[in-house]
Amino acid sequence: MASRGGPALPGTVLAREVLSPHLVRLVIGNLDGFMSTGIPDEWVPLTVPGQFQTRYYTVRSWFAGELVLDVVVHDEGLITEWAQTECVGDTVGIGQPKGSYVEPRGAGWVVLVGDLTALPAVARIAETTTLPVTAFVESPDGPLPDYLAAGSATVTWLDPPSSGASALAVVVRGLSWPAGDGYFWMAGESAQMRDIRKFLRRELGWDSRSHDVMGYWSGARGRVTRTGS
Repeated sequence: MASRGGPALPGTVLAREVLSPHLVRLVIGNLDGFMSTGIPDEWVPLTVPGQFQTRYYTVRSWFAGELVLDVVVHDEGLITEWAQTECVGDTVGIGQPKGSYVEPRGAGWVVLVGDLTALPAVARIAETTTLPVTAFVESPDGPLPDYLAAGSATVTWLDPPSSGASALAVVVRGLSWPAGDGYFWMAGESAQMRDIRKFLRRELGWDSRSHDVMGYWSGARGRVTRTGS
């Protein structure tokens, strides 16, 4: 197996758990040589049996030799159909992890915005930063309060406007930002992310060190290579 970041490491699916109607947890082990970046929004290329193309998934956790990936499932797709089967015992390929989250020096707060695909990163950021965190999460499955560690963030759960759609750009445009310098992180549907990058730079005048906005998937094309600000 190979990924765009080089040869993929073979791993074994040790466990599978349905967290919600659209979210499936996979625990992958036997990943000899895997090294986490330690960056809380890191992602890895994943290749599954019978497929040669990779898709990218955020690392929910890496601990004691076990990699946890939470996969958002849809009606169809390379990974989503496989993840809804009894895949425990399957061999998968895991590529080299990458991350982009960097809090600027002097930041006094963190605001996180994302849909269900961003939830693993939202949770991991909230659990690892020392700054106060406010998060807005768009979920087709309603609130998932047990997903984040208790007290790690103040979370507002949002309903998407319709199936397969997102209104996060509207949400961000209406935010009241905390006082002082901080850091804004956002991920979700790519068209929404492009809109918000323009908003932050052109209307709010923010420089690139104050935010990271990542396109995780496309409403027109399905999941895409991750792109950020």
